[in-house]
Amino acid sequence: MTISEQIATLEKEIEAKKKEIVGLRRSVPPTPVEDYTLANPDGSSVSLSELFGEFDEMILIHNMGTGCSYCTLWADGLNAFWPYFKSKCAFVLSSPDPVAKMAQFAVSRGWEYPVVSTHGSTLTADFGMYTEKDGYWPGFTTLKKHADGTITRHAQSYFGPGDDYCAIWPMFDLLPSGVGDWEPNYQM
Repeated sequence: MTISEQIATLEKEIEAKKKEIVGLRRSVPPTPVEDYTLANPDGSSVSLSELFGEFDEMILIHNMGTGCSYCTLWADGLNAFWPYFKSKCAFVLSSPDPVAKMAQFAVSRGWEYPVVSTHGSTLTADFGMYTEKDGYWPGFTTLKKHADGTITRHAQSYFGPGDDYCAIWPMFDLLPSGVGDWEPNYQM
């Protein structure tokens, strides 16, 4: 078998495993979540349920805040997909930063999608994206708002180098030098 054939075989196996993971994630029973109060960039309060807008499904991004250049890389990349997200579901980036800091950073990055501050809320910890021991974790949660107004959490995944959510990593992997010691720098 040639190297190209070996690669093709492995890619098919990986694709099948990814489909299996998606199926397993979808089979996790939904869990009810409270209707958290968060903060808009202007400092006004907004409930989690209000963030759904016209949709009954949401992708909620858990960003680690302005101190994480990796989170900025993901958030910048997701900005390109905003027109597509908003045609399918609610899409909101949450940050643990205080409102003013979060708002200023979102504007400086040109993020077009909605952003909210979870500062002072237990949402991030309740969703398992923060622990006292490990601090904040980046990733996202999918949510559903039901006709009676209740909200359930359905799936969750983490962001990190090499994941399926940031195209730069697998593309850099294919460079002759690979990713190497490259790290994102949002001060560019």
